Amino acid sequence: MAGAAHCSLQAKRLLLDPKFEGYKLSLEPLACYQLGLDAAVAEVQLRDDQYTLDHMRAFGMYNYLHLDSWYQDNVYYVDQFGRVMNLSVTLDTALQKPREVFRLPADMTACDNRLCASMHFSSSTWVTLSDGTGRLYLIKSGKRGGSASEKWEIVFNEELGSPFIVAHSVSFLKSDAHSLAVLLLRVEKDELDTKGSGFHVTLEWVTMAERKEGDHRYEIITRRVLHGKSVPHYAAIEPSGDGLMIVSHKPFMFMQSESDRLEENDDTKVSNEKKDPLYYWQQTEDDVTITVHLPQDITKDDIKIRFSPDNICVTLKDQTPLMEGNLYSSVDHESCTWIIREDKSLEISLIKKNEGCRWPEVIIGDTRGEFIMDPSQCSEIAESLMHLTSEVMNPNPEKENPPCNAQELEECDAFLEDGASLCRFDGDTLKVTHIINLGSNQYLFSVVVNPKEMPCFCLRHDVDALLWQPHSDQPENMWEHIATFNALGYVQASKQDKKFMACAPDYSYAALCECLRRVFIYRQPTPLATVLYNRKEGRQVGQVAKQLVATLEASDPILGFQATSERLFVLTTKTLFLIKVNSGN
Repeated sequence: MAGAAHCSLQAKRLLLDPKFEGYKLSLEPLACYQLGLDAAVAEVQLRDDQYTLDHMRAFGMYNYLHLDSWYQDNVYYVDQFGRVMNLSVTLDTALQKPREVFRLPADMTACDNRLCASMHFSSSTWVTLSDGTGRLYLIKSGKRGGSASEKWEIVFNEELGSPFIVAHSVSFLKSDAHSLAVLLLRVEKDELDTKGSGFHVTLEWVTMAERKEGDHRYEIITRRVLHGKSVPHYAAIEPSGDGLMIVSHKPFMFMQSESDRLEENDDTKVSNEKKDPLYYWQQTEDDVTITVHLPQDITKDDIKIRFSPDNICVTLKDQTPLMEGNLYSSVDHESCTWIIREDKSLEISLIKKNEGCRWPEVIIGDTRGEFIMDPSQCSEIAESLMHLTSEVMNPNPEKENPPCNAQELEECDAFLEDGASLCRFDGDTLKVTHIINLGSNQYLFSVVVNPKEMPCFCLRHDVDALLWQPHSDQPENMWEHIATFNALGYVQASKQDKKFMACAPDYSYAALCECLRRVFIYRQPTPLATVLYNRKEGRQVGQVAKQLVATLEASDPILGFQATSERLFVLTTKTLFLIKVNSGN
C-alpha cells in the first residue's frame, strides 16, 4: 500500500452528545401489519462444504429483502419459483399483495452449487440481478414503484464463471456511452492456503457499456478481480465508476494480468538498483552540515551557492541546479558558509535560526540525501523515550493513572476484528489511494441515504454509532460524519442474537432484529411535552430517547430486514411484516 494517503475520520463535535442519558423503554404500541406470501422466499441453505465464517457472513447472513432507494417504500424479494416480487406501500391500511415484476428465465434449482439470488438497483431505471448460478442479468426496468408497470427488459445475460452474489452496482455515462459497473462477490477454494481456512474471497469489478451497433444491447468492457482473505463488511463503486471503496478485516489486492505483472517486474528492477545518495547530512542543535561529492574536473570557480533565509540553490558549471528548494526551517543566511575539503567534497554549513529544532529533512520533499546520525544523538533520543517503555507489564499499577486496567473493560468492549481498514482503490491504476486504519471502530451496518451518492456506513466510536457519507468527488472531505446514534455502539454489543441492523435514511431511528421474532427500535432524542426532572441531579430533562420492542407473530427465522423513514420491513420465509415507526408528514 505504498503511496497511499493515510487518512483519519474526523467526527463533528456538534453531532455528539456527551450528556446523553440512555434510552427509556417505551410501551407505546407499534402498528404491525403482515402479508402472507403466495410462495416461500428462495432461501438457499449453506452446504457442508461451506463451513467457514466467510461463507456464513456472505451467504448464511444474506439479507433476502432488497430496498429500492430510488422509490419510497418499495421492497423486493425472489421467491422459490424464480419470480422477483415487489411490494409498494402507499397506505398501510390498504396493503396489496406482492406482485410479480420479473421472472428469471433459467431454472435455478438445476444448479447444485447455486447461491441465493441477489439484486441491486443501479439507478431509477436499471437493475442488476443474479440467479445464484453464476449468471448476471442487466435489466432495463424503466420507472419502478407502485403505479409503474413497465416491463423489465433483459439487455445483458451472460454466464460469468462460478456462482456469485451482486454486492453493488452503479449506472453512469462514460465517453458518451451509457455504462454500468457491478461488484460480484465469491468465496472460492484456495489450494495454496494450507494454513488458513482453505478459501479466499474475490470481488470482481465488471464494467459493461452499450454497444455501438445501436441495438440497445450491452457488452463487457473490463473485468478486474480483487483477492482478500475476509468477506468485506462494505464494498461500493463510486457513482462515476472511477474508484472503489472497501471496508474489510483483511486487505484486498487487485490480481494483475500477465502483461501488467511483467511491466511491474521491470519497474521493480529499476527501483531495486539502489542509487548512491546525492549528499549526506548531519545536524546538531545549532547547525546542519551537508557534504556533496564533486566530480574530478570541478574547481572552486565552478561552484555557485545562493543562500536565503528559507531557500538554498547549489549550481555546478552553470548547469541545472544540483540542489534547490525550500529548507525545512529558517537559517541565518548571512552566517552560512561552504568550503572544498581535501577529499574533493563540498561541505556546506547552515546555521539554524531556531536552535534545538530537529530537522527531518534538509530540503522539503528532497529524498536524495542520507542522514548520518551521531552516536551521541542516538543515545540522547533513546534516553528521552525511556519513560514511554518498560520491561514490565503495568509496572506501577498503584500509580494515579495506570496505563490500562483490564477490569474496567466489559465483554462488549472486546473487538474481534481490531485490524479492519477502509481503502479507496483507483480504477485506472488499481492501486490504493487512501487508507484509514479503523482500529476499534467496529463496522455496524450500511444504509443508502441518497441513492445518487455512495452508501453510508456506520461505525462504532466509543459507545456511540457514527454514520459516515463517502464523497468520492471531494478529496478534502472524502468521508463526512453526517449523523450519530447515541450509545447504539454499546447497546448493540449486548444483543448477542442480533442478525441485521439498519437505520432510517432521515436518521430518525436505528433498528436491529434478532434471528427470531424480536425487533428493537431506538429513536433519536425528542423534546418532551411534559416537565420531567432527573431526581439524582434535581435538574429538568429537556428531551428523551425511546427504545421500542416489537415481537413478531412468526416461528420462521428472519431472512430480510429494511428500514425506511416511516416503517420497517421484516421478511420471514412465508410472511412479510411492516412495522409503522413514524407517521408520514
